[in-house]
Amino acid sequence: MSEPVNTFEAQQEGRPTGPLVRGYEVIIGFETHAQLSTASKIFSRASTAFGAEPNTQACAVDLALPGTLPVMNKGAVERAIKLGLALGSTIAPRSVFARKNYFYPDLPKGYQISQFEIPVVQGGMVSFFLGEEQKSVRLVRAHLEEDAGKSLHEDFIGQSGIDLNRAGTPLLEIVTEPDMRSTAEAVAYAKELHKIVTWIGICDGNMQEGSFRCDANVSVRKPGDKLGTRREIKNLNSFKFMQQAIDYEIRWQIEEIEDGRAVQQATVLFDPDTGETRAMRTKEDAADYRYFPDPDLPPLVIAQDWIDRVKTQMPELPRAMAERYVTTHGLSAYDAAQLTQSTALAGYFDAAVAAGGAPKLASNWITGELARRMNAQELSIDAAPVSAAQLGQLIARIADGTIPNSAARQVFDALWTGEGSDVDAIIEAKDLKPMNDTGALDKIIDEVLAKNEKNIAEYRAGKDKAFNALVGQVMKASQGKANPAQVNALLKSKLG
Repeated sequence: MSEPVNTFEAQQEGRPTGPLVRGYEVIIGFETHAQLSTASKIFSRASTAFGAEPNTQACAVDLALPGTLPVMNKGAVERAIKLGLALGSTIAPRSVFARKNYFYPDLPKGYQISQFEIPVVQGGMVSFFLGEEQKSVRLVRAHLEEDAGKSLHEDFIGQSGIDLNRAGTPLLEIVTEPDMRSTAEAVAYAKELHKIVTWIGICDGNMQEGSFRCDANVSVRKPGDKLGTRREIKNLNSFKFMQQAIDYEIRWQIEEIEDGRAVQQATVLFDPDTGETRAMRTKEDAADYRYFPDPDLPPLVIAQDWIDRVKTQMPELPRAMAERYVTTHGLSAYDAAQLTQSTALAGYFDAAVAAGGAPKLASNWITGELARRMNAQELSIDAAPVSAAQLGQLIARIADGTIPNSAARQVFDALWTGEGSDVDAIIEAKDLKPMNDTGALDKIIDEVLAKNEKNIAEYRAGKDKAFNALVGQVMKASQGKANPAQVNALLKSKLG
């Protein structure tokens, strides 16, 4: 485990708080758009269902036609409150909606209703593990806003179509301080935030459908220098692309600086086909949007009793659940964090323990053999061929001495491939119970000793490795069914 870095102290002294890239410190901040899981839009009753025919789910309010007025969706506010409670933020008792003015073809209003000066969620922190090192990223704010529509290019030769189904879809834009110092840290932050919003049920987290998309603000500087000019990589909707895009942008900015060119503030897009970012437009500042309070929406007032009611509906948070695993099951903080990557994974662990699995063994199997096989086959925990109850039963058979670990792997393999479904039946069918016949074990040891005079001589000359080799050969000859402690004792007795 690496030494902890006092980020604040290091920053005050001009020291880098992360790894350098070709002598440059990397500075990354995130803006994440989490689509809220409401059935209707943020200011209208139009549906938010994904996949409908273009322009069948946009109503007059979404288009701001004359005579229409927006009405706040209470469910969207409750989801914002949940996020604030989950991240230790301040829930503003009074927040204000503003009009963010700009012209885009997919924004028929000519403005987006958002929050500016007084957002609903203020401050907070996201903590996560990067390897075995715990990191924290501070949040500036999370504000409610509506999404725009979508431009369509593929089906229109030389023209673009506009689909306004997304117009008015509720979003929570979550903005961090520029606290991240590497691509790995940025991706780990995004994964943790994704886990939290799906865990508390405010967002389905579907990145392919655009429900969770990130903008990364990236800049580089020499340690101790003032912040460099940032470029914003827009709409990263895959953790893999996120890593590729930020890595490319870091390299590109360093090369620009070393070639004597200044980095220009800009918004860029990542092209997965080329692995490169390309400039989309010059980056606007807040003043360019001419924000002003929306005259059609009163201030959003959230009473304390509303926050208290929402708090009673919150599930146990992953951080609290991980702490409980440490205190009640004796797991390490790292293992507990791995098991609380999703509600489904934590549920699998709980079910395996409830089925008889010792917690530490269950943790080892889930984060080891099970995770390795799921990753290799790109399976989610919900699709694991070995159920939590089966794993719990298997671990119970290891713990009560019915089978050794080596045999347990054969049982797990049979469960995984569907060769069998009952742990005890597989143990019987494969004759995996340990060897209890001392006479048979004596005979195996005598045969191994008869064939290994060289190892015997080396052991008697003081070489421990030679003894281990003899133990290994006995275990192999017994097909893994001999008790290793018994083998050690018998071998030493026979060798004198």
